[in-house]
Amino acid sequence: MNDSKSHLPPTATPAWLTRREAAQFLKLGESTLAKLFVSGDGPPAIKIGRSVRYSEVDLNAWMGSRRRRSTSDNGSAEVG
Repeated sequence: MNDSKSHLPPTATPAWLTRREAAQFLKLGESTLAKLFVSGDGPPAIKIGRSVRYSEVDLNAWMGSRRRRSTSDNGSAEVG
């Protein structure tokens, strides 16, 4: 069975992605993702010792939260 939502074969889909896997999933550089993590502007992650792991669900939610209609759109929703 081919799951088009996953970037890895179904048998290899991990519950948590490494920084490298998350960067590939987001099509970002590993160093960019690392800097976003340090600044607090990146997707939520779990840190265990020196390891950082990301959930695909969190990565998709973070990407969705960054959706903009134009370069001048700051992402805040207008009320009213």
